[in-house]
Amino acid sequence: MLYAVRAAAILTNAYVAAGTVLNYSNANPALRNQLNLLVKFTKGSLTSASIKVEFSHDGVTYYQDTFESVSGGESTISNGVYTMTASGNYVISIPIKFSYIKVSAIGTGTVTSSELTIDAIVGVA
Repeated sequence: MLYAVRAAAILTNAYVAAGTVLNYSNANPALRNQLNLLVKFTKGSLTSASIKVEFSHDGVTYYQDTFESVSGGESTISNGVYTMTASGNYVISIPIKFSYIKVSAIGTGTVTSSELTIDAIVGVA
């Protein structure tokens, strides 16, 4: 099933959460454990656009998705952000970790002629 997360809109220079917070509190994790964001980005005058994904167990307190890098036996974790520097259609695949999911976007630079649309498909990895 396709979910409209963010309708086509000009980006801003501050993170804006999508109007739709995905709620899978009644979902069967065996059938829905993968979030696929379908992103349509028009760069316009921007330098880049970024998307962050946050998860919550209660729909109130959200935790940002994290990325990990390993070097010399040390694991470093940082807040995950997906950044696009060219216009295009992108797929971002993320394991579903909690029942509630919030997606936010931001533009960096001059927002003139920029546009971002985000849809989502939920399935199994």
